[in-house]
Amino acid sequence: MNAAILVAAGKGTRMGAKVDKLWLEVAGRPVIAHTWQRFNDAQCIGEIILVVRDGMQNHFTELAARFHFPKPFRIVVGGVERQDSVCNGLAALAPETAIVAIQDAARPCTGEALIAATIEAARETGAAVAAQAVTDTIKETCDGKTILRTVDRSKLWAVQTPQTFRVEVIRSALAEVRRRGLNLTDDTAACELIGQPVRLVPSMFPNPKVTVPGDLPFIEMLLRIHSTSNS
Repeated sequence: MNAAILVAAGKGTRMGAKVDKLWLEVAGRPVIAHTWQRFNDAQCIGEIILVVRDGMQNHFTELAARFHFPKPFRIVVGGVERQDSVCNGLAALAPETAIVAIQDAARPCTGEALIAATIEAARETGAAVAAQAVTDTIKETCDGKTILRTVDRSKLWAVQTPQTFRVEVIRSALAEVRRRGLNLTDDTAACELIGQPVRLVPSMFPNPKVTVPGDLPFIEMLLRIHSTSNS
């Protein structure tokens, strides 16, 4: 079976004080509801694990009832750091789960074709990640004020989610992270520690994450286009 872990335990501090970006209304529903809908509708996913902040469990249960998400789901409490939350999600997987797609809950535009493509790549390679080749000119700076140099973008990719793995691969990688006492914000970086190859899966359509207030108009446009094309 394939499962998804939606990481929804973060605080989203870049959105602003006292703002929980997952519950902002965009295109008629909370951001998290859009993300959950995408994985609920994905035929390649059999179960969803939601990793949430303690005290928010009832809010997610009510959300499932409000939007009629029928796919089996479990709610678990997150940890101190993102990697701890992912570990808690992994611990909640059904024993028969072979492949797991780990998704930022604040990334609501991920399409089913991309989810399925990362699953197939992870089945073949062990690990895969949705990504886009960097097309902007990239500059390096030491002080955040002036340019030090231009970076060669030909080998650069911006990684997104889902980040998808054979279950035993990501468990082994995160165990190594814990053994070394590291704090990583990216699951594929854990694979790099153990020498596990990670397949880049090109994201052919916009797959943005809600990070700052300026992201919302673009994401709302994408969600409304998706809603119209599926109506």
